[in-house]
Amino acid sequence: MASEMMEALMALCQEKHIDQLYLIDRLEQSLAKSYAEILHLDWGAKVTIDRATGKIYVYKLIPIDDSMDEEGNYTEFQEIDVTPRDTSRIAAQHAKAEINAIVRNSAREQIFEEFSGRIGDIITGTVLQSTPDFTIVKIREGVEAELPHFDQRRYENERNERPHGERYLHNQRIKAVIIDVRDPNSTLPPVRGEHSRPPIVISRTHPALIRRLFELEVPEIYEGTVEVKSIAREPGQRSKVAVHSLDDRLDPVGACVGPKGSRVRTVVSELRGERVDVILWDDDPAAYVANALSPAKVTRVLIDEEKNYAGVIVPDDQLSLAIGKEGQNARLAARLTGWHIDIKNETLAADILRNVPVAPQPVAEDLLSDDEPERCAYVSAEGIRCRNQARPGSRYCGVHDPEGPEGGSDAFEDAEDLI
Repeated sequence: MASEMMEALMALCQEKHIDQLYLIDRLEQSLAKSYAEILHLDWGAKVTIDRATGKIYVYKLIPIDDSMDEEGNYTEFQEIDVTPRDTSRIAAQHAKAEINAIVRNSAREQIFEEFSGRIGDIITGTVLQSTPDFTIVKIREGVEAELPHFDQRRYENERNERPHGERYLHNQRIKAVIIDVRDPNSTLPPVRGEHSRPPIVISRTHPALIRRLFELEVPEIYEGTVEVKSIAREPGQRSKVAVHSLDDRLDPVGACVGPKGSRVRTVVSELRGERVDVILWDDDPAAYVANALSPAKVTRVLIDEEKNYAGVIVPDDQLSLAIGKEGQNARLAARLTGWHIDIKNETLAADILRNVPVAPQPVAEDLLSDDEPERCAYVSAEGIRCRNQARPGSRYCGVHDPEGPEGGSDAFEDAEDLI
């Protein structure tokens, strides 16, 4: 009977590609824990399996007094044979559980090795099952992924990777990006039910999904001629994509939109109607912010690089369009550009500038130095001003000064002859 069990184990190891010695060691450790509980052994048990015959031996461990170390632990034990008569039944149960665990862990290790380097890649899968908390997607035979959509008010440590309003049907094909691959040998504490859930975690809310979809639909992006500089997304509602062309002769926005909008329409269809705005990236922050607020038209953009602030002035009739519904357009533009954006219409901006105090300008008299003599203030009846310099302490020259020795009423009467 024992030899038949060993033959069955060896055949199973070959079928499942499991190391035979590794399986036997795991069985011995598992049986030792079980027999220590069954036989109520204080110091535990040791189990050995004969590799040739498959016979199982159980030993009771008794510590040797002289083997205690500095920490008070025994390092040597005396082994006493306490093998029960019927060990095959218990061994068969443990063998089945251990083989299932080894096969499951081996499969997860292989999946981790294959997909851990593919985080961020897009996959196409078939929906196998949907629950209120997650959807199981089949990538290929033997490989499944999890699309979590937990209620984070109830499960704070879980994820929600499903756009609002999306529902998936059995056998429906969907595209998603890989965002995580669970390591079966990780020492971190697992989340709820992690060992029984698929090792691959996928998402349909991640911005990388839009990037990968454009790579599939736009050859210029796949080839690297057009770059996707930045993506801002509110899943299921609206997204903004900033693109830049390395070829000056190529319009990056037109390449992404496609003939009659065919390319971007395919991306929108895969995103279940989510609106996608493709805007032109610019290395000038003011131009970039103005483009990001599209479709609104911008009058002027004021940039404060120290505070990472962008003040935007738009026409009065464009204010609501620039802000968007519930501030969505301005919010996405801020995420896309990385600038804090403050939007004001032209009327409000003019009022603000009108109320700003202006620094006083110096009068003309203040512009004259103390050493520079003034010109005579006398003006004739014909409107011609006297060219003479004024006397010190007076506004008039010596001819026209009424208080001077040569001045007076006669001087004013003969002034025309001196001009």
